[in-house]
Amino acid sequence: MPGRIVVVDDDPTVADVVGRYLVRDGHTVECVHDGYEALRRIAEHQPDLVVLDLMLPGIDGLEVCRRLRERWPIPVVMLTALGDETDRLAGFEIGADDYVTKPFSPRELAMRVRSVLRRSRSSAAASPPPEAGHASGTLLTDRDVTVDLSAHEVRIGGKLLQLTSREYDLLVFLLRSPRQAFTREQLLSEVWGWTFGDTSTVTVHVRRLREKLEEDPTVPRRIVTVWGVGYRYEPGPS
Repeated sequence: MPGRIVVVDDDPTVADVVGRYLVRDGHTVECVHDGYEALRRIAEHQPDLVVLDLMLPGIDGLEVCRRLRERWPIPVVMLTALGDETDRLAGFEIGADDYVTKPFSPRELAMRVRSVLRRSRSSAAASPPPEAGHASGTLLTDRDVTVDLSAHEVRIGGKLLQLTSREYDLLVFLLRSPRQAFTREQLLSEVWGWTFGDTSTVTVHVRRLREKLEEDPTVPRRIVTVWGVGYRYEPGPS
């Protein structure tokens, strides 16, 4: 299903090309050219997704993403300079869902947007498989953590957690397979839908989830490291 997308890029040519390709995909697109205007327009009418350039006048894309994450769980696809790994990781640290490097193919960007929108929506609508030991109806539970799949909400001790769509997808995936170890490559494929990519993306998202779920993120009790393999979710006693 198409969505409403805000494209934020200070280069009118880039914004126009990106907008045209997204419109061809059926989306409704609004283009803005600086960070402050983007935040204002998004606050007035929240979109389904934001395509966000890192280099913006006023405030940069990282700060825009950070402020978005403080208020809304809107998916963000970032545009970064080719090969600038530091910026990409910084984007993931503050909650970006995906990135495309410049110069980029507009068709690839449109594909990435479709993928992020699809996963964001499907994770909200999905129901847990029968074999999930801690699932009940549209709820996944473990100790004081409750994931309401129909509402796309996660609570811990009754307190609502603000998760990005990728953090949410990762938590749901791990909760559905308790005590099963996954490599970073497997998580990149199953959660991100990428057949290739930088596995440090997974590491960053695991760290962010631990910061939100664990009493002591340096000694995780829920999302644990399986040395030489990857990660698994360790459920509490029944």
